[in-house]
Amino acid sequence: MATIELATKYLGYVDEIFTAESKKSLVTNEDFSWDGAQTVKIYSIGTAPMNDYDRSGNGETWSRYGEVEILSATTQPMTLKKDRSFTFVIDKMDEDETVQALTATSALARQMRQVCIPEVDQYTYGVMADGAGNTKFGELTNTSIYDEILEASEVLDDALVPETQRSILMPPKSYTKLKKSGVILQTDIAQEMLLRGVVAMIDGALIIRVPKIRLPEGCGFMMCHPSATVAPTKLISLKIHGDPPGVNGSLVEGRLVYDAFIQNNKKTGVYLHSELQEG
Repeated sequence: MATIELATKYLGYVDEIFTAESKKSLVTNEDFSWDGAQTVKIYSIGTAPMNDYDRSGNGETWSRYGEVEILSATTQPMTLKKDRSFTFVIDKMDEDETVQALTATSALARQMRQVCIPEVDQYTYGVMADGAGNTKFGELTNTSIYDEILEASEVLDDALVPETQRSILMPPKSYTKLKKSGVILQTDIAQEMLLRGVVAMIDGALIIRVPKIRLPEGCGFMMCHPSATVAPTKLISLKIHGDPPGVNGSLVEGRLVYDAFIQNNKKTGVYLHSELQEG
């Protein structure tokens, strides 16, 4: 009986894993510059209390305006701690004999999409959760989640957090509970915002659905204002070296310098509802 060896054909197609774009820019800011420095310090200045004006001048102090106060002036240092890097090699023959599926440029883009961006997002959301001005613990249910969001909104209102530009980060499981709660969500969202991950609005806040793996463990949702968290990316250095010494092919190197900080006077602009047990 004759033996027939069937042909095998490899296509120049790479089966990419699913990834999610970064939503960090919607909930943080880059108001300060670290150019030329590793540490930036910002001031927190105190205020003076209001007094009853002593029109007759017969009060206990010499000033009719009340006791003269000395305003406090403290600083908050912000030192960049995350200095991260990666490197890999693509041999020239490996690139040629994989039907050009293994190229330096596509591999670099894949590294940023699947490794770097998720790491930066996960770190930033962790900083926000750890420094939240208010944290509440308890399991979210289909019937309780809307009330919990309204309570978070009340807390931010009482802390005088601006009513505009608020966002709610939540994992898909929490968003499913919110849809099952029966509340009517505003889903008429501009295409630009949809592309950035906004899926709806509620009580004036954007709802941003974030993969569970990028949020802190147990995060039910996190309501925040972008002014509270500074998330600088000081350096993104990406290089492809062609035929460097010792390598016949491409040497890829990357470096990211970034961090995230919550300003001391704006901690109340971040509210975390955790489904973990308190303590």
